[in-house]
Amino acid sequence: MPAITTEPLRIAVLADSDTRWKWGALTARRLAPAGAEIRLDGFLLRGRATPTARQLEETGAHADSLREVTAVEFVRAMAGERYDVLVLALVGGGVQAMLHGLRHAWGSGPRPVVVTGYVGVVYEKLADGLLLRHGADLVLANSAHDAERFRDVYEGVGADASAVTEVALPFLDGAPYSGQHAPFTVVFAAQPSVPASRADRAYLLGRLIGHARRHPGREVLLKLRSKPGEHTTHIEELPYQKLVRGMDAPANFRLVYGHMGEVLDRTDLLVTVSSTAALESLHRRVPTAVLTDLGVREALGNHHFIGSGCLTSWDRIDAGELPKPDPAWVARQGVAAGGTPSGGGSYEAAFDAARERVAALLTRPGGLPPLDPYYTAETAPGYLPGILARHHLGPDGAPLPGSPAADRAPGPVRQIVRRAARGAYRHGVQRVAPVIRRMGEL
Repeated sequence: MPAITTEPLRIAVLADSDTRWKWGALTARRLAPAGAEIRLDGFLLRGRATPTARQLEETGAHADSLREVTAVEFVRAMAGERYDVLVLALVGGGVQAMLHGLRHAWGSGPRPVVVTGYVGVVYEKLADGLLLRHGADLVLANSAHDAERFRDVYEGVGADASAVTEVALPFLDGAPYSGQHAPFTVVFAAQPSVPASRADRAYLLGRLIGHARRHPGREVLLKLRSKPGEHTTHIEELPYQKLVRGMDAPANFRLVYGHMGEVLDRTDLLVTVSSTAALESLHRRVPTAVLTDLGVREALGNHHFIGSGCLTSWDRIDAGELPKPDPAWVARQGVAAGGTPSGGGSYEAAFDAARERVAALLTRPGGLPPLDPYYTAETAPGYLPGILARHHLGPDGAPLPGSPAADRAPGPVRQIVRRAARGAYRHGVQRVAPVIRRMGEL
C-alpha cells in the first residue's frame, strides 16, 4: 500500500448516472484502508442520463472534485494524472470502451488499479454485461450468489475469472427496523423502466391509490427516483407524476423524493416490482413485498426474488399480509444485517477481501500489467468496434479523428449548448417517441 501516512490515496470515479455515481463513490471509499486519507475525484460521463445537481445531492455521495467529461476527455485526463484506484461505474459498453481507451493511453506504463461492478440486482444480460466488464482488475460481485455466476460465465468462455471479488452493496446502511410507526407507512419504490407499458404502470398506480383508500389510517407513499425531465440509469418514458394527474387520490397518498435510506427510516412495508430498494429494505429487516401481479418474469426482474419469501400480490397486501423473508436466501444475497454473503462476519467486513486485493495490486512488484479485456479485435471483430465507436474510439482504443478536445474546459456557450441538447433529447424520449409509437399502432 502506498505511504498513506504521507499522502492521500488518490481515487477517481467515472459514472454515467445518479445511481452509478452513488455506487461508485461509496464503493471507492470502502476500498480504501480503514483510517486512510483519500482524495476522491469524480467524473460524470456526458450522455442522456448525466445527473442534475439535485440528483447528485440526493445520492448523498460527495467528492473532492466533480466534473463532466466525454469518454475521450476522460481517457486523456487519466493519461495525464496519477491515480491509485479507478472505479468505472458505467454500463457494460461504457466499461469496455474505457478499458480499451485506457489500455491505449497507458500502454505498459504505470496505471491505477481498475475496479468495476454492478449497482444492484443482475437480472438480465448477465453474459453480455460481464464480458463487457472483463479486463478490470476487480469485477465486484454483490453477493456469493453473484460471485458464483460471474465466475461461471468467465470460466465458461475461457476467460480469466480471478478478477471476480465478492463484496456487498455499498449503500446498505441505516438502523434496523424496530417496529411499526404511527401512522403505519407503506412505500412503493417506483422504477423508471419496470414495468414499461402505460397499462401496467397505471395498474400499479391504481392499486397503490386503492390501498390508500382501503386503509385510511395508513400513510401511503410513492417513492420516485427522478422528476420530469431528469433521467436515471434507465429511460423513463411514462413518469408516475404524469399518470397520477386526474386520479382522485386520497389525502393519505403522497409522492415523495429524497434519499432512499431516509424514506426507509419511516417505512413499515416496502413494496416494489424488482427495485434494488428491496435489498436495502431487507438488509434493514423492513417488511418487503415483491409484486407478482404482473407475473413473475425475467422482463420484470422479479424472478430474481424466487425463493426469497417476499413474492406476493396487492390482494394479499390489501388483506394485511406482511411477507417474511427466507433467512438463507437473504444471506446469500449479501443483504443480511447480521452477516456477509458467505455468512462469516459483519456487513462492515464485506469489503475486506476487496481492500486486501487492491492493496496487493498497488504493491505488485514491477507494477501492473497492461489491461487485458476478453473482447479484442480477434475475439469480437463484429461487436467491439461498434462499442468503441459510440465513445469516439477506434478499434485500437485510440481517439477517432474529430473527437472532442480535452485541452480546455467548455466555455459558457458550449455548456449552454450541451444542456439544451440533453433537454431536447429527454423531451424526445418522454414526449415525442411515445406519440410516434402510438401512431404506429393505429
